[in-house]
Amino acid sequence: MTTSPTPPPAQWVPQHLVEDALAASTADDCLVVVDASTSANLRWANSTLTTNGVMGRSDVTVVSFVERDEGVASASVTGTAATTEQVLALVAQADAAAAQSEAAPDAAPLVQGPASLDWHDLPEQTDIDVYRDVAPALGQAFARATSGGRVLYGFVDHEVTTTYLGSSTGLRLRHVQPSGHWGCTAKPDDLSASAWVGGATRDFSDVDVDAMERTLERRLAWAQRRVDLPAGRYDTVLPPGAVADLMIHAYWDSSARAADDGRSAYARPGGGTRIGEQLAHPSVHLWSDPRHPGLESRPFVVASSSSEVSSVFDNGLPLEETSWISEGRLTSLLQTRETAALTGQPVTPAIDNLLLSVDGATGGEAELVGDLEHGLLLTCLWYMRTVDAQTLLLTGLTRDGVYLVEGGEVVGAVNNFRFNESPLDLLARFSAAGATVPSFGREWGDVFSRTATPALRVPDFHMSSVSAAL
Repeated sequence: MTTSPTPPPAQWVPQHLVEDALAASTADDCLVVVDASTSANLRWANSTLTTNGVMGRSDVTVVSFVERDEGVASASVTGTAATTEQVLALVAQADAAAAQSEAAPDAAPLVQGPASLDWHDLPEQTDIDVYRDVAPALGQAFARATSGGRVLYGFVDHEVTTTYLGSSTGLRLRHVQPSGHWGCTAKPDDLSASAWVGGATRDFSDVDVDAMERTLERRLAWAQRRVDLPAGRYDTVLPPGAVADLMIHAYWDSSARAADDGRSAYARPGGGTRIGEQLAHPSVHLWSDPRHPGLESRPFVVASSSSEVSSVFDNGLPLEETSWISEGRLTSLLQTRETAALTGQPVTPAIDNLLLSVDGATGGEAELVGDLEHGLLLTCLWYMRTVDAQTLLLTGLTRDGVYLVEGGEVVGAVNNFRFNESPLDLLARFSAAGATVPSFGREWGDVFSRTATPALRVPDFHMSSVSAAL
């Protein structure tokens, strides 16, 4: 089946929508963000392509600001809009809502600055041709899997979003963000086991389909021997993707406001944040950098609404490399200008990538397994949720392959588990690490794909119960 493309109207020019909206607003100030996106995808099941499609959309956010004696009120409205009439309807809604709102606690002067040099460029796009090498390679992988008694299920997705941000204070910013990810699950013909691999990419030129299928073949071969193990604490190798999922939780939960209010693992007993405290092993560094090669992300703030980690007044603030943990010490938390004034710390807004490194770490998952006398190798984590925000204790499930390691060799597949762990505790007690590599979290990678993390070996990873899931 092929899904129908939905191109925007021929007269559609995002910059015109921004200017029309700013001109129409009756508020004291106005800010408009247009995200122009195209995406292309392939899906397959039972080693056969089932769906492909190309889609386009335009999402518009209008933020209106109204001055009051006691401050500035704001209101934002977001919707899908591709015509001037549709955008002006959003402007009218935002203006009306702002007129009825009270002064905002996060009010601050709107960002000013010159227009980006590429402001007048049209949106960049993707199409099905992004899979010109992947699609034929998938056909070969399907044939090889079928001849080997395996079936493959999976998808690839590529999206290019061009963001236009304009304000009544003269700001005109543009950014192009390509994002892609892929995942494939393999099962033997009798469906008695499963294995998964996945990854992130900017343009699919670096996706090796043959290597993907060979990895799945090897993991299903491991699963020909099944070993049942009880719940308990196991010396466990976490692959970079599982580490990414855990670190994303640690990052998303690092609100300075929550810490200052005593509501998170980053809160100091008695009040204030734990910035400056030793949270992890001294070799650990966790940071974000919108210009990191291969993981480039938008270098300015875009906030469609205000929360404790974002402020519509901060729209357009430049983003720079930000250290969250350095030499094991907590160095920064997610800060708006409002919370930075509250905590007395620098303004450190959220950035759309995350990197973790361990000083001196080399090799990878294979080397960590080779040094493991008795323990487990995970494939990925799944369905992760917060159990206790005060300690950042998470629970979740293993999925599509947990393997028993004896004497440095994988000797079989074991049952799945539910786990209970805190990512901050793991960073303090891991016993070995690999080199930092691009990674893809099975749980959160489709919404936060720009991560680079090492594999970690944790000596007492807590498998709290056995899961009946295959």
